[in-house]
Amino acid sequence: MRVKVCGITSPEDALVAVEAGADALGFIFVEGTPRFVAPERAAAIIRELPPFVTPVGVFWDHPAGHVKAVAEACGLRALQFHGDEAPEDVTRHALPAIKTIKVSGPVDGARLARYRVAAFLLDSAERWSEGEARRPIEWALAREIGRRHRVILSAGLTPDNVAEAIAAARPYAVDVNSGVEAAPGRKDPDRVRRFVAAAKGTAWP
Repeated sequence: MRVKVCGITSPEDALVAVEAGADALGFIFVEGTPRFVAPERAAAIIRELPPFVTPVGVFWDHPAGHVKAVAEACGLRALQFHGDEAPEDVTRHALPAIKTIKVSGPVDGARLARYRVAAFLLDSAERWSEGEARRPIEWALAREIGRRHRVILSAGLTPDNVAEAIAAARPYAVDVNSGVEAAPGRKDPDRVRRFVAAAKGTAWP
């Protein structure tokens, strides 16, 4: 199972996630959010990453020029669009794109079909977490979407439920942020290690 640890703000948290076995790290470039990281700080962290760990930039309705500039400055290798971006806004970039879909009930399949992306990240409808536990989305619904699209499962995942979530939803990958934190923007090393071990200990895919 592929694992992305999102909301990285420090070299120490990046190292913990990498040593735990994370496949990708998420850097949130959304100003005013609890886990915002300045591009220059993210760039310094990304330069120290080993090969085969993918740095993913998270954006929210940012202008295309800004996304391109940050991606080039930081050495990003994938882009995640978390806002209301139109299909053409997502596909104009050269890097692989992930589109976040806020799931609170059945998802419009026609809407998903308009996006030509590497994967859909399924998240809860809350804007972001201030440290409180997030509610998981319906895993059965995620599994149904995954029959037609590559799905990254997010929202409410913790070291204690991620194995169950993977078994139920059968996603392409899982994404965790607040579920492995000691405080907003600061990871708990033990929770990170337990999460990655639990996710990678499952038999799917």
